[in-house]
Amino acid sequence: MKTLPTRSPRRTAPSPERRRLSAAQWTITWRISLVMSVIMLLVGAIVYGVVLFAQRADAERETQWGIDHNTVDSPPVCVWMTVERDGAISSTPGIPAGLPVRTSLDAVRKGGPAVLERVVRGGERYTVRTARRGSEVVQAAYGERFQRADRNHLLLAFAAAEAVGLALVAIASGLLARRAMTPLSEALDRQRRFVADASHELRTPLTQLHTRAQLLARRSGSASPQQLATDLQRLVTGTRQLGDIIDDLLLSARLSRSPSSCEPVDLAALAEDAVAAEDVRAQAMGLTVRLRRGPGRHVVMGTAPALRRVIAALVDNAMGHTPPGGEVVVSVEAPVPGIVSLSVRDTGVGFAPEEAERIFERFARGTAGRGRRFGLGLALAREVVESHRGRISAVGRPGHGALFTVELPTGRAGEMIPRQRERERQRQRKSPECLSAGARAPDGPGH
Repeated sequence: MKTLPTRSPRRTAPSPERRRLSAAQWTITWRISLVMSVIMLLVGAIVYGVVLFAQRADAERETQWGIDHNTVDSPPVCVWMTVERDGAISSTPGIPAGLPVRTSLDAVRKGGPAVLERVVRGGERYTVRTARRGSEVVQAAYGERFQRADRNHLLLAFAAAEAVGLALVAIASGLLARRAMTPLSEALDRQRRFVADASHELRTPLTQLHTRAQLLARRSGSASPQQLATDLQRLVTGTRQLGDIIDDLLLSARLSRSPSSCEPVDLAALAEDAVAAEDVRAQAMGLTVRLRRGPGRHVVMGTAPALRRVIAALVDNAMGHTPPGGEVVVSVEAPVPGIVSLSVRDTGVGFAPEEAERIFERFARGTAGRGRRFGLGLALAREVVESHRGRISAVGRPGHGALFTVELPTGRAGEMIPRQRERERQRQRKSPECLSAGARAPDGPGH
């Protein structure tokens, strides 16, 4: 039997929005790098100017000290002395060629003022001061060779620092630009996901409504009142389902990583309202839905409408996958300080243990549940719970129901569930015995 070669997955081209975000990121990166490079150049120029000014001032001080105190036999370092007395000129041994500057000596000898100048002799630059000291004309020449070497080393250090700094700035600015673009990218992802969710989920019910409305229009003249009432009831049911989908999509679009407004919420009271709201429907379906409330306080910090939607989704999911005569139990308790736990059990059809994570994915649907399942309820429930810094988990077995558990912190918003509760939840997930025979949960993929 031949096996066909597998094709590597095709890489999709980035969307125009992604390309614009990437271009904006690169623009921010090179602009920050350019600004920082200019700043570093300005700082380097200022430092170089200060060093140059200090070196020239030092050369002038050395020549002035030589004029006032030194002789040709004891000059300062890097200074060559020349003394003219009674027409005789004597200089420091080893004085460079081109020194002394005779024109300056002649000018001062003839009564001119002291001369300070910078001259170049033999490729080297000198600071030369010529002045009268009593009956003598003295000239001190300061060699700037070591100063020039220091400046060259400084320029080399600046160049290396500029190159390394520019590379570091480019990396840092790239990371900062990416971090700055992350909220925009996430907002774009949420927008695209919302559009995809809406187009995916609204297409089928809108088509059904349109078809039923057409049939109702065709039968309006010939159908019996009972048949018309049945068609109208189906149309009303379809509009209610469409409204449920829109509510789920809008709530999902409003969710962020933290609740928009946090306030104390009594989770037991919300569970009691959810059980009471399903009483009539439970009787019509032949089910028993009851609440088991544990001792202690059951107050969490969060958003009441979003948490109410979570409980309603879990109860609806359980009822949709529990046969007549079954039971749905909603339990609220405070197992450890700082944690409020809400669980929904039922005697439904259950699900395979390996599907415990997949059931929370969007559009994950099962085939055992009653009614139209949209595949958004459990995904939305997980988004709400995680936005409240909580956890939601599911445990079940085929034919024996399942258990959905929500854990929420009682402290201020942003406080995480303690790690020991995570380990306990993992142990419960691995132990099917935690599900009693009379308390099993719904097929997760059906919702």
